[in-house]
Amino acid sequence: MKVLYITGYKAYEYGIFKKDHQGIKYIKKVLKQRLLSFIDEGLEWVIISGQLGTELWAAEVVFECQQEYAVKLAVITPYLNQEESWNEENREFYQSIIAKADLVESIYKSPYEGPSQLKMKNVFMVRKSDGMMIIYDEEKEGSPKFAMAEAKKYRLDYDYSIYPITFDDLEQIATEEQWSD
Repeated sequence: MKVLYITGYKAYEYGIFKKDHQGIKYIKKVLKQRLLSFIDEGLEWVIISGQLGTELWAAEVVFECQQEYAVKLAVITPYLNQEESWNEENREFYQSIIAKADLVESIYKSPYEGPSQLKMKNVFMVRKSDGMMIIYDEEKEGSPKFAMAEAKKYRLDYDYSIYPITFDDLEQIATEEQWSD
């Protein structure tokens, strides 16, 4: 696998509203464990759409990995200025990620026009990647369900791998961390 699409829940879908929330540490730890195994197998690019939560935390994990490995990050937004309605703290976090990314591009070269842009983002990201790592739990649907549905649909006709991370996986890491502290 050369290109991996990473996505998952937005921060508020986890109930995370502060950047120092303990849960972020566990999410990033799971992402890093899984990402390192893909890097060992030759992963070259991670692609995200730059949404708050899982995707931007994944970007931070990629930056950590870049200190030792030659993996690159592409932020491919669905449309221009997606961060414009976010609060200042979230915009600054997003801009810090964009500043370090190896590639920044927008699928639509216009601002938000409607939900069709978000649907097209899922189609684009799946088709431009060899597989998807997604934090998603069937029992707690939320926004990742659309990316998961697109990946499952695409997989019917193409060789496409889906690597889900569930809440049980996150809980297991949290438990291991608490035992080691």
